[in-house]
Amino acid sequence: MYRKTPKGWLKHWDFILWELLTLQVSFVIAYYIRQGFNGLHVYQSDLYRILAVILLLDDICVVYFAETFKDVLRRGIYREFVKTVKHTALVVLIAVFYLFVAQKSVETSRTIILFTGAIHVILSFLIRIAYKAALKSAMKKRGMKSLLIISSASAAEDNIDAVIKNNFDFYRIAGIILVDDDSKVGKEIKGVKVVASFEDAPDYIGREWVDEVFLSVNLNRENVLVVYKKIAESGVTTHLSLKGFEAFDNRPHIIEKVAGQMVLTSTIHYTTTRQAFIKRTVDIFGGIVGSIFTVVLTIFLGPIIFIASPGPIFFLQERIGLNGKKFKIVKFRTMYPDAEARKQALMDQNNIKDGMMFKMDFDPRIIGNKILPDGTKKTGIGQWLRNHSIDEFPQFFNVLAGQMSLVGTRPPTPDEWDKYKLHHRARLAIKPGITGLWQVSGRSDIQDFEEVVKLDTEYITEWTMGRDFRIIFKTIGVVFSAKGAK
Repeated sequence: MYRKTPKGWLKHWDFILWELLTLQVSFVIAYYIRQGFNGLHVYQSDLYRILAVILLLDDICVVYFAETFKDVLRRGIYREFVKTVKHTALVVLIAVFYLFVAQKSVETSRTIILFTGAIHVILSFLIRIAYKAALKSAMKKRGMKSLLIISSASAAEDNIDAVIKNNFDFYRIAGIILVDDDSKVGKEIKGVKVVASFEDAPDYIGREWVDEVFLSVNLNRENVLVVYKKIAESGVTTHLSLKGFEAFDNRPHIIEKVAGQMVLTSTIHYTTTRQAFIKRTVDIFGGIVGSIFTVVLTIFLGPIIFIASPGPIFFLQERIGLNGKKFKIVKFRTMYPDAEARKQALMDQNNIKDGMMFKMDFDPRIIGNKILPDGTKKTGIGQWLRNHSIDEFPQFFNVLAGQMSLVGTRPPTPDEWDKYKLHHRARLAIKPGITGLWQVSGRSDIQDFEEVVKLDTEYITEWTMGRDFRIIFKTIGVVFSAKGAK
């Protein structure tokens, strides 16, 4: 799911929060410098408590009307210092004007106001520079967003330069594909590898880690529109340069700027920063609570699992996450250590059509599962954990790590991912989840993978936070009833 960048003064809400905090800290320091530590806290004084509120509102007004943080990531040290001085001067002048109008100038120490401004210039400037550096460093450590460029051969160098020069979204260029020169596949252009032919672009996107595609070509060119539709079908976020725009469907479109160029962004669904923040906040809260429960469960279940089947308590398995990025999913181990080796021999008993996922009515690889001589099927701790979805609890650690969400789509294994058709990839246009629409709509009773894809795509295109809460509450009921679990 694509997070739409907010416009206007709230675009850099993180810088605004730092600004508001910095001004208040400067005010407190200035107060104690002037008044000393006399046992009276600055906010205990009615006069200075009101002034602190005025400074807060004053600061917000300056940010809004003066657009203080417009292009903040593009500014160098000198420009940042000048902006900080101008911002602080406006805040101080408005505060002085308030004191004059409210006839509080005699009672209020002008030294505190001047000291507040001086301290704020230094403190705010240093924090802005440090925060920008930390922000860029953090993005690099997270691997940044992976951007694939699709361009004509003649404009390839210009488009690469544009992304590098205007890389304020911290893109990692995953490669470039040329629409009119397949002979350069495998070679490099300005240090960026030509990763595939244009005809193979959808297949490459479906197999590799690609978060977003930047398409800077004319849609009137032969076969371009066909390939563009296939890329859109995969669910990957696509930025189309407006010079090549030609409306062809009813998918959500957003006009924005990427690499210094106006583009038309096509995506399966998009969220605002506020929506993404709320979803992540809920994930973190739920992840913390779930992780605490996991630790408690491990104390009791760990010895039981080990006694029933000596080996590790937790099971780590490679899965495919958001936009094809791989990660290790964590579960309580419910299968014998040789389960993966025995999987191929049981494929003929798979309930899911086309082998796109693996589900059995009675899986002998599960700890404690065995068929007695009289044909009776006996289950053990492994099946009990699965029936009540307790084996899923360690995934709350994946949620805290940002690899998964509480609600999303089921992450496929690499061998399942290799069998995906292009439209199946749309399932991972959002973070995988511990639960999801498919799980509460029948879970293992659904045996047609296309129905799974349909439900997941419906969830993504119609996502709301309210729907997430409904799925979570419904999941709790499904888990307690053990309905559809296998």
